[in-house]
Amino acid sequence: MVEPGKTCPIEGHWKAGCCIVDVDKMPYFTRLFLFLFCLMVLVESRKPRRKRWTGQLEMPKPSNSYKKNLDMTKIGTGKPQQLLRVDDHDFSMRPAFGGPAIPVGVDVQVESLDSISEVDMDFTMTLYLRHYWKDERLAFPSTSNKSMTFDGRLVKKIWVPDVFFVHSKRSFIHDTTTDNIMLRVFPDGHVLYSMRITVTAMCNMDFSHFPLDSQTCSLELESYAYTDEDLMLYWKNGDESLKTDEKISLSQFLIQKFHTTSRLAFYSSTGWYNRLYINFTLHRHIFFFLLQTYFPATLMVMLSWVSFWIDHKAVPARVSLGITTVLTMSTIITGVNASMPRVSYIKAVDIYLWVSFVFVFLSVLEYAAVNYLTTVQEWKERKLREKVPCMCGMPHSKTMMLDGSCSESEANSLAGYPRNHILTEEEKQDKIVVHLALGSESSSSRKRGLLKGQVGLRLFQNTHAIDKYSRLIFPASYIFFNLIYWSVFS
Repeated sequence: MVEPGKTCPIEGHWKAGCCIVDVDKMPYFTRLFLFLFCLMVLVESRKPRRKRWTGQLEMPKPSNSYKKNLDMTKIGTGKPQQLLRVDDHDFSMRPAFGGPAIPVGVDVQVESLDSISEVDMDFTMTLYLRHYWKDERLAFPSTSNKSMTFDGRLVKKIWVPDVFFVHSKRSFIHDTTTDNIMLRVFPDGHVLYSMRITVTAMCNMDFSHFPLDSQTCSLELESYAYTDEDLMLYWKNGDESLKTDEKISLSQFLIQKFHTTSRLAFYSSTGWYNRLYINFTLHRHIFFFLLQTYFPATLMVMLSWVSFWIDHKAVPARVSLGITTVLTMSTIITGVNASMPRVSYIKAVDIYLWVSFVFVFLSVLEYAAVNYLTTVQEWKERKLREKVPCMCGMPHSKTMMLDGSCSESEANSLAGYPRNHILTEEEKQDKIVVHLALGSESSSSRKRGLLKGQVGLRLFQNTHAIDKYSRLIFPASYIFFNLIYWSVFS
């Protein structure tokens, strides 16, 4: 046998490891056994070595040239779960289980107020909801005292507050391109948990002053499982905990104020819970409804007054005008109610529209009254001409025509006109009726009666005098109603 590291001076010998063996002098089976043994040693020497006890692979040290080209951003310092020791604790229980209530601070940043629905009586809001609490189980050693930030995958492995939105109809966490969730852990165990949420919640609205109304809506936050003995929700920075984007605007509303409140809520089966409120007040823009509702209704009422200046004998014109204004007002009322919830009380817009409808309807009734009085008067005059004979001739004459009528010359002389003056048919009828009533009186009393009879007959026959009064009464009443309406509801 030769010492290790020296060459074999004898030909025909075989070198194995550090030994030189005389192969020719060994038996066949011994040589085969040595060959297999040396082969196994060679294979084992080429495998990477593992650290004792840990079972980790012992990697060869990189050379100097490798260190120069190394990308340090691609080398991990270890798994976050191992650093946070997530697997060493039971996170199904809240922090400090069995002790006092854990305080959880909340702040909200409102990104947008998307819509307000009067029909569904709800609103839709997009916001950033952030929670702050301390969990000593997540504390980790750090020389730089810097926090670590994670996405939504770690949230499923640790304890987080179970806050939900009271009276919400629909809500979801945005997931484009990934779940909009952030978790930031500090070395002392403090945690910041942030989410981007869109929620549609109920809002109890009062439409008694619609559309001259202001609405106050609230978004309520509360823990679902933990009572105030286990979890204490509070606004982290008081009124400063609620922040809004300055660009928030709505088409029909003006956002007047955002503010926060908090109080306890009691459930008979489970107990007391801390509840946080995000309150905001909205004032409705009136200009849209002035153009779409109030101005058309006012114009329809004014259009119905045009019939007072049309001759009462023009029946088709006045009737068609009245029917048109009534149907238009009915269409306006139907259109407004179609976009509103079916409430059991009267709204301010209902008062205005229905009073306007009454004014339009009264203008139609006014013409019906004028037409009726005119018809009655004509019927009375016709009956009077049929029953009373005509007194013709000179003042003391009692003669008359066989058919009960007077000649033109005699009728003219009764009226004090010369015989060659021709009267119209209406003047004849007026003068004849007056002389019939005064036939048995003296000439002096006949003159006085003639003046009185002419005045009374002119007022009675001129039934369109109702139109003259309506031209003043209707506009004055409608203006008075508008003054009271806008002073009360505006």
